Amino acid sequence: MATATLTIDLDAIAANWRALDRMSDPTTQTAAVVKADAYGLGAKRVVRALAEAGARRFFVAVAEEGAAVRQALGPGPQICVLSGHMAGDTEMVHDLDLTPMLNSVEQITRHLESLPGHPFGVQLDTGMNRLGLEAPEWEAVAALVLEQGPELVMSHLACADEPGHPLNEAQLAEFHAMTDGIGVPRSLAATGGILLGADYHFELTRPGVGLYGGRPWESAQPVVALALPVIQIREVAAGEVVGYSCGYTAPEPRLIATVAAGYADGLTRRYSNAATLWDGEVPCPIVGRVSMDLITVDVSHLRDIPRTLDLLGPMQGVDDLADIAGTIGYEVLTSLGHRYTRRYATTTTRGQV
Repeated sequence: MATATLTIDLDAIAANWRALDRMSDPTTQTAAVVKADAYGLGAKRVVRALAEAGARRFFVAVAEEGAAVRQALGPGPQICVLSGHMAGDTEMVHDLDLTPMLNSVEQITRHLESLPGHPFGVQLDTGMNRLGLEAPEWEAVAALVLEQGPELVMSHLACADEPGHPLNEAQLAEFHAMTDGIGVPRSLAATGGILLGADYHFELTRPGVGLYGGRPWESAQPVVALALPVIQIREVAAGEVVGYSCGYTAPEPRLIATVAAGYADGLTRRYSNAATLWDGEVPCPIVGRVSMDLITVDVSHLRDIPRTLDLLGPMQGVDDLADIAGTIGYEVLTSLGHRYTRRYATTTTRGQV
């Protein structure tokens, strides 16, 4: 096969959810953020594993993602839509029993007029300046909105992955000022907020990247492994070049493996002459440029040429790759391409496609 294999450990995702759930008081509900197709890992399989672990509330970015999650889970679990109630969403919100997190006066008006009595939540802006009602807007409509019985009032921390950042405490104080005494369940913490401690947990937490093995939760179990097939080996003489634009010049005779994966599969060109693949515990550097479908790797030091080399695995996780590319693990996860053969592993069905 010339298709790489991406293995997703559903047991690890479930274990990460349970561990994050244990970090808060038993009276605090732990939801699960499964937007962007469960961070690129396949929402259908991931949400079922999370539901079996105990998750009963799920967060998606847009209503269309909510439709996929509802199809996977069936009736019962609550699916909250972070983008709120957009124009054109009404039928989907109603028919699939989605809970929009209303972000503006316009959305509040749309929802209450088009779907009176349908569940909803509210998102407040406490300093991130992205989604949500600002304090004056909330003050103007809070009485009306609270009369309609929102399911949840939430906000989002901008710097939770930096525990000492002063904006964390400032947003916490603003959230208290905007919501104390409203008598509605509240939520402020995603993964980073959970790690900040109980003051940030309120009645519901919303772990996301921590479920999938990413920072800022350093104790998360790794979730993904990615094995790339070797499709050709060639000897390169000293002074010969490899790849586009002569991206690598061999300083001495080298053995170069051509491996089937490239930027069409989510391997950024920033890995060129920088990232490493692994044969077990043995590093094999990428040499030359990452191209659309192929990369070239120096395997001169290997005794035997393997059928595959690992980009993600025990020796290198998503955040290690992110550091090489100058980005974050979220981008690595959500960029994983659709050409990979995906295998979902559990204790009972290891290697199931």
